[in-house]
Amino acid sequence: MQEALLALYRGATRLVFNLVVVALLVGLFVGVGRTFLELGLTLSEPTVRLGLKELVTNALSLIIVLELVRVFVEYFEFERVRLEVLLEIGVALALRELLLLLFAEKLSGLDLFLWTLGILSLVAGRTLAVQFSPRRTR
Repeated sequence: MQEALLALYRGATRLVFNLVVVALLVGLFVGVGRTFLELGLTLSEPTVRLGLKELVTNALSLIIVLELVRVFVEYFEFERVRLEVLLEIGVALALRELLLLLFAEKLSGLDLFLWTLGILSLVAGRTLAVQFSPRRTR
């Protein structure tokens, strides 16, 4: 009975993860297409800064989606998620938000310093996770 339930759980998990990967891939392709279509906005915006803001925002969002797809694919391959990959997503998200706040001019000097410390902490955590990963200690 327990084996049947475990097999059902594994099958359901694979189905859900497959659906999520398909949804992320569709979103990724749509995002790439829209980013290329919106390249014209860089030229048509009143200032170059506004056009670049949209371009940077879209590119960073695509990087985050790519990282998420990588996490799901890695889970399928190894049936686990490595800490360094999660920290890479955290760094990408933090950089995206920092750049958006910089473009919006909503950061003071102290806020910028704290964001930088947070990003450096994530990078240091990722470095430690790579350095002391279970594969390296064996």
